[in-house]
Amino acid sequence: MAKATKKQALGRGLSALLKDPSNDIQSAEDKNADKVVGNIVELDLETIEVNPFQPRTSFNEETLRELASSIKELGVIQPITVRKLGFNKYQLVSGERRYRASKLIGLERIPAYIRIANDQESLEMALVENIQRQDLDPIEIALSYQRLIEEIEVTQEELSDRVGKNRSTIANYLRLLKLDPIIQTGMRDGFISMGHGRALINVEDPDQQLDIYEKIVSDKLSVRDTEALVRSYKSTDEKKKPSKKTTPQFANKGRKELEDLLETKVNVKVSKSGKGQLVVPFKNKEDFLRILKVLKSEG
Repeated sequence: MAKATKKQALGRGLSALLKDPSNDIQSAEDKNADKVVGNIVELDLETIEVNPFQPRTSFNEETLRELASSIKELGVIQPITVRKLGFNKYQLVSGERRYRASKLIGLERIPAYIRIANDQESLEMALVENIQRQDLDPIEIALSYQRLIEEIEVTQEELSDRVGKNRSTIANYLRLLKLDPIIQTGMRDGFISMGHGRALINVEDPDQQLDIYEKIVSDKLSVRDTEALVRSYKSTDEKKKPSKKTTPQFANKGRKELEDLLETKVNVKVSKSGKGQLVVPFKNKEDFLRILKVLKSEG
């Protein structure tokens, strides 16, 4: 207990140091920066603003209230992380649920780790920290990966090293963003799983995607059932596709010679029996007479 009291007293002491205008720390090289950066500091909640780079867009009210009750009983066990914006002004890097829950029960101060970071570092820290959480839905994770790749300008290989995930895992999450927005919302709301989403990606037609999605939800299909349904749709599509007709080599060669001679496009159609027809389009009367003259001269 004495150790905890000493740590809290130290946090309040550092907090007072940060409120002194003569000790405004802006970089790791500033005086007293080593006493603050990386240490737990008691900060006034009103001096902290939320992180605009936060990938989480929704917070479950029930679990937030449960966390608030826990904090009321035991205090904030794990400090939040903030970055310094200016004199006595901070921005959340991670720990928004703890921040929100603390405000919910009317706390005035919260323990925090202070970082000196620019916008890009803050974005990366927030995204990487949030990706590691267990309660993010697959679309939130996919969006976080996408933002890291686009805004931090890293490749999937580099991202794999930073977040400790296989490149194939990252690629599978990113592919979810190709799904119809309605299906993405269904995944975020828990109507379907990531496994369902991965099966649906194999359906190229958006309308078919939505048809299968509705069947999954209404019939409560498992991932395995969904994969079988997707295969049946793809099999039906293959049967509907007309078989490609290949034009014989002699007809292709002759078509090219005619196009060169007549200086216009020529269409050739050949049946399986070998019979066929030539179609020579013309733009107007003058073009028709020109083609006719060329044919007569060759004859």
